[in-house]
Amino acid sequence: MTIGTIISLNIGQTKNISDEDEKQIDSAIYKHSVSDTSLYLSTTNLEGDEQADLVNHGGSDKAVCVYPFEHYSYWENKFGFDLPIGAFGENITLRGVPESKVFIGDTWQWGEAIVQVSQPRRPCFKVAKRHGIKKLPLYIQETGFSGYYLRVVKEGNVSGKDPFSLLNRMSDVSIEHVNRITFYDKENYEEIKKLLNLKELSEAWKASLK
Repeated sequence: MTIGTIISLNIGQTKNISDEDEKQIDSAIYKHSVSDTSLYLSTTNLEGDEQADLVNHGGSDKAVCVYPFEHYSYWENKFGFDLPIGAFGENITLRGVPESKVFIGDTWQWGEAIVQVSQPRRPCFKVAKRHGIKKLPLYIQETGFSGYYLRVVKEGNVSGKDPFSLLNRMSDVSIEHVNRITFYDKENYEEIKKLLNLKELSEAWKASLK
């Protein structure tokens, strides 16, 4: 049985992250660890966590953002500085389940809750803004080190001490594969059609493929 280990459980509140000479940019990308706290996970978000942009974050298909812990060392070596946990705005910094090993529809027991993998996390300018690296979204896209989103199948209390235990695998389509088809194999219509027919893939991601 596949089990992921939570390195940190993170939440954050919306604040303005713009410079003084810019127009206001609201974001909750700055997260802090609450790994020792039990929180309620609803179908739309984690207790105490906010999303400034409800079009691209939060909601039924993007209630929880996961980022693989394994990628931190890569980025630190590339940029030459240490990154704080939660650096990518993720709710869960998870070890053992990178994009190549997690599949659309994977259903996990997490504390009292049951969650399901719905789509990759699409990199945006706010992660670049946080770290002062304009090309960071492009680098994330190029490496495929995107992280991914979870929908909530069953609500309940969760914590950073609870393991992620795989209950069911619904497809053979990895997050890594979805990223590759979406960004680099755009004329592979056979695979695109397969993704469009994949029930567990979020409607928002299907719309971008169409």
